[in-house]
Amino acid sequence: MDQTRFLTGQILLAMPGIGDRRFDHAVIAMCSHDADGAMGVGIGDTIERLSLHALLAQLEIEPGAAPDVPIHQGGPVETRRGFVLHDAGWGGQDTIDVAGKWALSGSVDVLRAIAGGTGPERFLVALGYAGWEGGQLDAEMSRHGWMNVDGDAGLLFDVPTAQRWRSGYDRAGIDTRLLSPGAGTA
Repeated sequence: MDQTRFLTGQILLAMPGIGDRRFDHAVIAMCSHDADGAMGVGIGDTIERLSLHALLAQLEIEPGAAPDVPIHQGGPVETRRGFVLHDAGWGGQDTIDVAGKWALSGSVDVLRAIAGGTGPERFLVALGYAGWEGGQLDAEMSRHGWMNVDGDAGLLFDVPTAQRWRSGYDRAGIDTRLLSPGAGTA
């Protein structure tokens, strides 16, 4: 099977010099990828001056037990739409299992559960997502641009946001100081 296909449950890491500043040092948790397209949630950057408590206030939800964590920049598509990546031990009305590694929820019930102390134990919240049409990500993977690594839950939930990009490369045995922002020719 072509290695660039079916990346569900993997983490995409942007290569230096990807050519799109929106994805500079991007870390994307891939939630779906098949012949029809791909969808992932950015987990490598947060939105300045936006926290979970502020987001809950906008939705008229009392924060209750919810920690006041930063909100991640999920991607350039539908930036007002929210997603919660969380451990697979919690499920709500629209929760999707992601390759048995973590889960994705996109409805407000997960935020209410987090605020009420009955939500997932480990989670991160993002606005927006990264999306590709059928074959688009496959083409990008075949050129200089992206690298995929195993999407274990530890990289999502245990590694601080600012360290995820480097940690992803470290896990693959790649020293990021040796990466070049351009591709060579032979």
